[in-house]
Amino acid sequence: MTELEKCMAGECYNCHDEIFLEFKARARALLKDYHSVAYEQKEEKTGILRQLFGHIGSNVSVGTPFICDYGRNVYIGNNVSINMNCTFVDCNEIRIGDCVMIASNIQIYTATHPVELKERLTEDWTRGCGKHFCQTYALPVTIGSGCWLGGGVIVLPGVTIGEGCVIGAGSVVTKDIPANSVAVGNPCRVIRKINGDEQDV
Repeated sequence: MTELEKCMAGECYNCHDEIFLEFKARARALLKDYHSVAYEQKEEKTGILRQLFGHIGSNVSVGTPFICDYGRNVYIGNNVSINMNCTFVDCNEIRIGDCVMIASNIQIYTATHPVELKERLTEDWTRGCGKHFCQTYALPVTIGSGCWLGGGVIVLPGVTIGEGCVIGAGSVVTKDIPANSVAVGNPCRVIRKINGDEQDV
């Protein structure tokens, strides 16, 4: 497998491989252009986002500043609002459905590292070897249609947030949230069901 194939399969990969450095350089150049365009220049901004993201639907707004790693792994549906100062670490896919509101200062992470130190450190690593000193892998994140993520929410790798959810401000989402839930806290937990979903919590 190539390093890119390993990455997308959720296996440990060399995040300093040339392909990822190219992805980052392209994303940074496009983000520089995006941040230089005035708020009123909607067509120009959308044009840059179409180059940056893997997919972008209609009526999508991304406030500035905005930071992402590669851009190419971000897939956004229709009618999506992403407020200012958000960070998407899209080493694997970040998929956002339709009619989603993402408030300010939200962080979505796909990249992570092994917890055990022996597994986390790259064996025989030396400066200049072309690898990161720590092992890295990445897991996709999905945010279903109709969700609202409050300010300062952090979404960790591998998480799926079901359709119609509201995630309270400041929450850290460490595991999947079922559809039609209000969930809050660190770690984020479901406190009640909404949208006519009568299941017990």
